[in-house]
Amino acid sequence: MRVMVTGASGFVGRRLVPRLESAGHLPLGIDREVDITNREGLAAAIARLRPDAVIHLAALSSVAHSLTAPEDCYRVNFLGTRALLDGVAAEAPTARVLLIGSADAYTATSPQPLPLDESTPLHPRSPYARTKAAGEMLGRLAARTGLDVVCVRAFNHTGAGQSDQFVVSSFARQVAAIRSGRMEPRLHVGNLDSIRDFLHVDEVVDAYLALLDRRVPADVYHVAGSVGIKIRAVLDSLMRIAGVEARVEVDPARFRPTDWLVGDASRLRRATGWQPRVPLEALLREVYADWLVRDAPPAPRWP
Repeated sequence: MRVMVTGASGFVGRRLVPRLESAGHLPLGIDREVDITNREGLAAAIARLRPDAVIHLAALSSVAHSLTAPEDCYRVNFLGTRALLDGVAAEAPTARVLLIGSADAYTATSPQPLPLDESTPLHPRSPYARTKAAGEMLGRLAARTGLDVVCVRAFNHTGAGQSDQFVVSSFARQVAAIRSGRMEPRLHVGNLDSIRDFLHVDEVVDAYLALLDRRVPADVYHVAGSVGIKIRAVLDSLMRIAGVEARVEVDPARFRPTDWLVGDASRLRRATGWQPRVPLEALLREVYADWLVRDAPPAPRWP
């Protein structure tokens, strides 16, 4: 298929585009060269690319950034999604559209007896979560008018190359800097008591590719590992992997209320056979090793 990917140069997009190509698809990546909120420009890009499918990754994905710049988040995540759906309806009405949402649209403040499934009511708290939930509502409305829309609620995922705005990558960067002697042994953290459900980014990409198959019913799907881990355990594991000890200091700017967010991906497994496959230990080792290289000082230049 001809698969248009918005946000193609982002963290997930950089993994997704080559995987689409290796699977026999023609990836058609767009990013900052097309204003995702410009209806006319986006419709023109869709008309030019003639996609059979669209994977909508373009978003402002930092919760922290959304708290300081909610207008930006609304413009990109909500108005951008509306512009995309309008463009597809006008220029590629038979294309399958994967709208990539977020598990942050839920609010689970205390542990539940079972992982959350897709019937759990949305209750977004941050501007980021609200804009992603609202974008999903646009997608579900578009599906009722005839578009082939799949709504994805992705739970936490990480891997080499992720920004340190996100918790695992932030910890790994600090631990790598301590191990390399570039930073004093003091870690700046948020709330370590929250519980999250982590996947490797490549597992998430596997799910997106599986959902392109038109034999898979258009529906709402969780991409989740269904196993919760306390953030404190993630940090402890990274320090053990690196062989460092450090003082842990809570940064008020990073602190969010204690919560629990673990997803049930049974619907996705039944529809596609998808299964997570990367152990958490391997995932953490990958992110840590990546930061050792990414933050290494440049090699000396000889005269």
